[in-house]
Amino acid sequence: MDAELSRRLGRLLDHVEHWLPPAPQEVDWSRDVAALWQRHVLGGRLLPVPPRDSLALDDLLGIERQKLALVDNTRAFLQGLPANHALLWGSRGSGKSSLIRALLNSLAPEGLRLVQVDRHDLAGLPMLVEQLRLQSQRFVVYCDDLSFEGHDDAYKALKSVLDGALTGPPENVLLYATSNRRHLLPESMADNEGSRLVGEELHHGDAVEEKISLSDRFGLWLGFYPFSQDTYLEACCHWVTHLGSAKDWDAEARAEAIRYATLRGGRSGRGAWQFACQWVGRRRLHEAGRRQGE
Repeated sequence: MDAELSRRLGRLLDHVEHWLPPAPQEVDWSRDVAALWQRHVLGGRLLPVPPRDSLALDDLLGIERQKLALVDNTRAFLQGLPANHALLWGSRGSGKSSLIRALLNSLAPEGLRLVQVDRHDLAGLPMLVEQLRLQSQRFVVYCDDLSFEGHDDAYKALKSVLDGALTGPPENVLLYATSNRRHLLPESMADNEGSRLVGEELHHGDAVEEKISLSDRFGLWLGFYPFSQDTYLEACCHWVTHLGSAKDWDAEARAEAIRYATLRGGRSGRGAWQFACQWVGRRRLHEAGRRQGE
């Protein structure tokens, strides 16, 4: 009976084996500089990924103060010096995620390794951190576009790893997060009903204190704001020249860049990149059409 069952199971596996995904590649931190953390019912795993692009720190305009602060903090961490967890917050498209990518491209040769964690996988963050504790490299664990709803308890795992656990985060791990919200959790009018004045001091209620306490665990706060028109046009010029040539940035391109931002209702680094893609792509397409018509 056992032999027959084994044969049947063998045949079944032969039929389904080609439908199974390939075994995940193991991360080799001497070679790989970035990985994704994927949580599953049995724990989680790290999947190596190549850097998305060759974006450099010098490509990011209008955020010089934020760049300097984050690079200094990260270099201190890589050299074993005191450093802070960092929260990059502010308006959409202002360069928060791009700064993290450029940071990896610039500092990977100095030993930086990056692990990205999706917000929905934060419950597995303590397990990930314990895995990284055993490695000799130094890691930034990164969560992009981080925010929570009122009923979402995933933030508790993040709070615990940041500062609340008995052992604390390992010496070779920092957490960086980007968010459109400074306090990460939504705030309602009802939350502020418990606030009160004591003398001349404002004392927040328990609900507000709970929400502020999460972002308070990040020692480095970096705010990102909408671009001025001059900064936006400088970024447009940079990316148009980068994707095309210096000849592509002229008075017509400048006027179109202003119109593009007006129609979108805002100026940002992301908008500058998107305008450059549209402008250079359309101009090259028209040039190719003229050549074919000659």
